[in-house]
Amino acid sequence: MTLSTAEIYRQKESSYLTQTAKFIFSRLFANCEVFELGDLLNDIKTGKTPSKNEKKYYEDEFIDWFKPNEIGDKKYLEKAESKLSKFAYDKGQVTVYKANSILINAIGDVGRIAILNHEASSNQQITGIELNEEKLLTEYCYYYLLANRHHFYMDLFQTTLPIVNQKKIKLIPIPVPELNEQKRIVAFLNYLENVNSLEELKDIIGFDEFIEIAEKFFILKNKSGEISTELTHQLDLVKQLRQAFLREAMQGKLVPQDPNDEPASVLLEKIKAEKERLIKEKKIKKQKPLPPITEDETPFTIPENWVWCRLGEICEKIGSGSTPKGSNYADQGFPFFRSQNVHDNGLVYDIKYVSEKVQEKMNGTVVIPNDILLNITGGSLGRCALVPIEFTEGNVSQHVCIVRPLLCDNSFMHKLILSPLIQQYIFSSTTGAGREGLPKYNLEQFVIPLPPLSEQQRIVAKLDELMQYCDELEMSIKESQQQNELLLQQVLREALEPKEKEVQKV
Repeated sequence: MTLSTAEIYRQKESSYLTQTAKFIFSRLFANCEVFELGDLLNDIKTGKTPSKNEKKYYEDEFIDWFKPNEIGDKKYLEKAESKLSKFAYDKGQVTVYKANSILINAIGDVGRIAILNHEASSNQQITGIELNEEKLLTEYCYYYLLANRHHFYMDLFQTTLPIVNQKKIKLIPIPVPELNEQKRIVAFLNYLENVNSLEELKDIIGFDEFIEIAEKFFILKNKSGEISTELTHQLDLVKQLRQAFLREAMQGKLVPQDPNDEPASVLLEKIKAEKERLIKEKKIKKQKPLPPITEDETPFTIPENWVWCRLGEICEKIGSGSTPKGSNYADQGFPFFRSQNVHDNGLVYDIKYVSEKVQEKMNGTVVIPNDILLNITGGSLGRCALVPIEFTEGNVSQHVCIVRPLLCDNSFMHKLILSPLIQQYIFSSTTGAGREGLPKYNLEQFVIPLPPLSEQQRIVAKLDELMQYCDELEMSIKESQQQNELLLQQVLREALEPKEKEVQKV
């Protein structure tokens, strides 16, 4: 699995290198003069995004143009994914940073940093600082900001995204020893970046006062890392266990078969009859005929009183919502669910609203109790929620599909969609480059196993029991993760305490 830049940076922040740096800088606060970062800068400026309507701004690759997702996975920035043109440069549409400037993510995931190794530019979400190296070395400042990211988040300005402005950056306090001492600290931290074993760490000479603490951080972090890795593995096993239960359930192996159950074939006929009634009463539209199921389309054997059918056969509605213009959102009214509100374990009610007038225009996308909402585009594709029975009425965006079965246990259908069988269908049926989407017609054609209604209910009861067991396991593992991190912090504090007392005596 490829880690994102943000994830790599978080790992870097928790590394023994950064923890050692944090210890060193905390000592410096007590032993040298402290300045505001703004007093040590030659320049500070924020990037620009030239108008996309002017193609000439992007027609050649004159200068690197960095974006936030490129900041943080490496110490030095070498090559940007995007470029701006000589025309944009000449027209003053480019913010130019000198080589050795530090670029800072100033919007969103603020505080991620990297050093430019050449002249370059950035978009408006990045601020660059050029240091007065007669007072403050760039690498010294880099390690300080890496170890003290919390400064960016203190009294942070919040809109829809966290924003740290130039004034806030200038006010960051930083201890500044003599240049020779800065060089010595940078040399030691540069060395730590390449240390992979305790033996290598013990070989270094000339940094006796740093070695002991670095050793402690190295040992503690490695031990904690081993425990963390094992706990992460256990969480993955719980996830696999959930999938195994769902797989068994959808193959008819989770609960015993009852010969007294009304066969699913009878249920399917009742569903067809109910759909015909609704069509006749003009409550739903007549659907296009779905193709018959071939033997090749059935992936496994099901019990005798089950049937294979297509999802469209058992639903009175399968269709995505629509999204009103931003100005049509209201402070209150009817709930409007977007893909970020739809999660496997339920709806997250951090929602927007639409007025009654707007809701009337969107009557084809109305959500009612017991509907199944399925995300059909983007990174949350396949997430699925069951609308609570106490819900009244709302709407969904075009990124969410309403699945409304007839005469079935909708809790069972929700679990069916979350099962490995349907999830595999979903991810193999998407179309489009970039933001993948699941077409309605593909969804209607999914071949599903349909048990008798009474067995659907028994399966739901058993799965609820087993998923509760998985929830308890997961909670226990996550508590262990928290305890592991707290224990690490406690041991580190105890490891540092003698040194702190020594500093106080001096």
